[in-house]
Amino acid sequence: MLSLTIRHLTARLRDEESGASLVEYALLIALIAIVCIAAVTLLGSTVQEPYSELSSAL
Repeated sequence: MLSLTIRHLTARLRDEESGASLVEYALLIALIAIVCIAAVTLLGSTVQEPYSELSSAL
């Protein structure tokens, strides 16, 4: 009886895909966040000068 219950639970967990989808979405969001942070870090100094000139002109 106990082994049947354990088999049923493991089969149910193996077949359930909602948890996998959540992990995939979390990884995708983390990757997008890393790319955005890298872009802001790399382009920050390049974009800073034109905005500084613009703000001083105003």
